[in-house]
Amino acid sequence: MKKVGFFRSIHLKFVLIYVLLILIAMQIIGVYFVRQLEETLLTNTIQSFKERVNLLAYDIEEEMVKERDKDDVTMEEAIRNILRDYDAVDITEIRVIDARTLKIIGTSEADNQGIVGQRTTELKVKRSIVLEEEESEILIDKQWGHRTWVLARPIESNREVIGSIYLVAKIEHIFGQMKTINNILASGTAIALAITAILGVLLAQTITRPIADMKKQALAMTKGNFSRKVKVYGYDEIGQLAITFNNLTKKLQEAQATTEGERRKLSSVLSYMTDGVIATDRKGRVILINEPAAKLLNVSRETVLSQSIVTLLGLEENYTFEDLLEEQDSVILDYSTKSKHYILRANFSVIQKETGFVNGLITVLHDITEQEKIDMERREFVANVSHELRTPLTTMRSYLEALAEGAWKDEEIAPKFLEVTQTETERMIRLVTDLLQLSKLDSRDYLLSKEWINFIPYFHRIIDRFELTKNQNVSFNRKLPEYPIFVDIDVDKMTQVLDNIISNALKYSPEGGQVTFSVEEEFNFIIVSIADEGVGIPSENIDNIFERFFRVDKARTRKLGGTGLGLAIAKEMVNAHGGGIWATSEEGKGTVISFSLPYERSEEDDWS
Repeated sequence: MKKVGFFRSIHLKFVLIYVLLILIAMQIIGVYFVRQLEETLLTNTIQSFKERVNLLAYDIEEEMVKERDKDDVTMEEAIRNILRDYDAVDITEIRVIDARTLKIIGTSEADNQGIVGQRTTELKVKRSIVLEEEESEILIDKQWGHRTWVLARPIESNREVIGSIYLVAKIEHIFGQMKTINNILASGTAIALAITAILGVLLAQTITRPIADMKKQALAMTKGNFSRKVKVYGYDEIGQLAITFNNLTKKLQEAQATTEGERRKLSSVLSYMTDGVIATDRKGRVILINEPAAKLLNVSRETVLSQSIVTLLGLEENYTFEDLLEEQDSVILDYSTKSKHYILRANFSVIQKETGFVNGLITVLHDITEQEKIDMERREFVANVSHELRTPLTTMRSYLEALAEGAWKDEEIAPKFLEVTQTETERMIRLVTDLLQLSKLDSRDYLLSKEWINFIPYFHRIIDRFELTKNQNVSFNRKLPEYPIFVDIDVDKMTQVLDNIISNALKYSPEGGQVTFSVEEEFNFIIVSIADEGVGIPSENIDNIFERFFRVDKARTRKLGGTGLGLAIAKEMVNAHGGGIWATSEEGKGTVISFSLPYERSEEDDWS
């Protein structure tokens, strides 16, 4: 067994989870605490500024509406004295603006008295006067990066705005305090994590030590050593698990001694068997399966042990285990899919004691896929041949009986009856000829008379022959290379392939349609394609058109004299040349039959 590294051990995982939980908890607490503290400090500071501004607004209002004597100080001097009283370390500047003229009538900044009497340019001041409400904002100094709080508060008298107070206050000290608090939290978190990690290591050892002992015991058991015991460190859940593990070890030792002898006997027998064998206990659970059976069922021997034999064979719907015990005949297991046939035969034998007590069931599996496939093909072939022969024979018998009954005396009807009889006779001859040819191809007792020919002029000659003899209004479109392409083929066999394909294309081409012929080079093959503009082939039938006796439109094929063997013969001959044949089609637009032939490009071809 592969040794588990420290970085993949449960010890490290336990410590990491423990530390991460503490870290996440402290981070959540820290973020919540810092955010709440920052909001509280900022809110309290701003509220303090607002309270002072409210008192200042009251004093300024008194001075702005006060009627003055000649001996009294001017309003500007009075406001300057008031602002001097409200000046503080945390306030940068306070300005008082007249609402009617928007001129600054006072400032707390001693070095900035020159702005008194000038019109204010602060947008917040104008907005506070027009909207009659406070305007505030936190700004950041672009040069030093310090945060300041700006407030524009209207001064009202008798519900009329007579001025505005513009305050610029320092709040950077709040964020400095928060930075200090964050540093303290980070340091505390680091210290807490370090202590947590140490405690986690000690705690993890108390849990992982018994587990490590059980792992060593399990490894020893896999090697056949059942004498070792797991040390019990306590009577908690881990301790109970250790005690249970020791009891399991003892029972396994006893069971191994009982079954080892039987296992060796069965092992020696099954190792030399070629058939698939499955053994079950008296409840139908698999206790033994040999390698051939596992391969036949495509399962792993380890995963199917203790599984129900009924479930393993997929017989739940039709059989129970008791039914299999009474089954005398073979059971056919059909695992076929749409793309592949796969059939097994299962024979069952009951294992019984002398008293009649059932100990289990022995199942023997045989692969009969090929046998069933051959039987099915033979049955289909006989049925198809019988059907194909019965139709013309029935027609001939009917017409011959009519002639025998006196129709031969009718000069108008008799020639037609004889013509039909001759047509059906020729159809049977073609069918028998095709069957003999297929039989010869299946027996592989023929030899191809190959020769090197230039395929392009050869293809042209075949197309010319059909173009001269066709009776339909169908045009031919040739897309053939002008340079030579030499292939090694049996000319007679390949001519028959092309005749079958072109004949089908003409049969299914509509009046005024077009048949297209093309040849392309692709790697070490040439691709020959013949396309028509007929009704096309349904997608569910496209893979079956090369099967024997298969017809998409049976009525039309028989009417045109087809036997349903042309494409099957073409497939066998193309395969004999080392190529392949296939079809593509779209309903209502036509069909393309293509086949490939081996092609070796010569140096002359490369230069040309």
